[in-house]
Amino acid sequence: MDVLKKVPVREQEPKVRATNFDEVCLGYNMEEAMEEANRCIGCKNAQCVKGCPVSIDIPGFIAKVKTGDVEGAYGVISESSALPAVCGRVCPQESQCEGKCIRGIKGEPVSIGKLERFVADYARENKILPVKPESTNGKKVAVIGSGPAGLTCAGDLAKMGYEVTIFEALHEAGGVLVYGIPEFRLPKETVVKSEIENVKSLGVKIETNVIIGKSTTIDELLTEEGFDAVFIGSGAGLPKFMGIPGENANGVFSANEYLTRNNLMKAFDESYDTPIIGGKKVAVVGGGNVAMDAARTALRLGAEVHIVYRRSEEELPARVEEVHHAKEEGIIFDLLTNPVEILVNEEGWVSGIKCIKMELGEPDASGRRRPVEVPGSEFTIDVDTVIMSLGTSPNPLISSTTEGLEINKWKCIVADEEFGRTSKEGVFAGGDAVTGAATVILAMGAGKAAAKGIDEYLKEK
Repeated sequence: MDVLKKVPVREQEPKVRATNFDEVCLGYNMEEAMEEANRCIGCKNAQCVKGCPVSIDIPGFIAKVKTGDVEGAYGVISESSALPAVCGRVCPQESQCEGKCIRGIKGEPVSIGKLERFVADYARENKILPVKPESTNGKKVAVIGSGPAGLTCAGDLAKMGYEVTIFEALHEAGGVLVYGIPEFRLPKETVVKSEIENVKSLGVKIETNVIIGKSTTIDELLTEEGFDAVFIGSGAGLPKFMGIPGENANGVFSANEYLTRNNLMKAFDESYDTPIIGGKKVAVVGGGNVAMDAARTALRLGAEVHIVYRRSEEELPARVEEVHHAKEEGIIFDLLTNPVEILVNEEGWVSGIKCIKMELGEPDASGRRRPVEVPGSEFTIDVDTVIMSLGTSPNPLISSTTEGLEINKWKCIVADEEFGRTSKEGVFAGGDAVTGAATVILAMGAGKAAAKGIDEYLKEK
């Protein structure tokens, strides 16, 4: 065993997986997991824990994997995380826990994410559930949104003894986990649904098809429906566009719509009556994880796919693993390239995307070098579909129907980072509704912080 290198994880072959929606990464088996766990040196002052937004006792759970006590490892993880099988798959471990691993100084860091996934999958397959509280304290909390922030907040509050009801606008619980992340990265039936069931097993109720701001309001939840506090974890589902000519043409999608149609409405499955006109040549504008998800989905629907991104590969915000997988599968990267117009044919459909070459200038406020246009470098990419993946912002419905709830210029709810307190008494918020679009694990961290804040608030009342 080479302790400087990770135990390789098995994956589907690129040419095979590019034609199906089965999970790309196949994970560790028991032997591989124990071998990888033995690379962990069990640091006393574990930096990996400091890099985890939900503060999992990483050395603690890995120590149990080393001895084959996977049930014990699951017990350690579930004290801190409601969604370990999800996080093991979609967390950016390379910039969080693994990014701080001491092993990574002279070699490769321990595969913390793959070990977390192994433990969570083992628990699911062996029907091991998180520990339910013995009794409730009689206090009621409403959670708006059943995505990672809402599920985490609800799960933590339930463990503390609160009676929690989650209100979800869509017909299915899970938020971005079901509508935003493709099946080949995060299987819905086996992984997402089972983790939601685990949260429900703690006593959490979930009501779907409830749109806060229309079906009922936050004020009504507090004054008429008997809730003692409310957590807003409604995410950021309002897509952004560039404002260039041709964006209203047929064949232009937001990544949000494209992925929702495929993931939640199963457009990729011919047995479902919700198909999508996929296109044979697709341009995805953007360079984040969502752009990679949209591009890899379009590829699996049979398209030639271009990623169009205005900065260089070094500045791509997507996870290195996602970029690597996209390249392996045959996606074309048009970097230092910016769209200026979507070309439209006489029938009103996309016929191409006109772009201009860019070069990197001085750093902007984010520290990344600002892209500037190269004069006279315009060219056209022949496509029939354009997917805009430029980020999202919160839907203003909740903030516009709630008295006394402060929002900022980006329409995000203003809440303190430590406990998620908002300007309205008894109302807490976290995740993408506060920060704008970010990662699953950061939303979970915000949900966890808000659960602590709500507990302190209700104990003082």
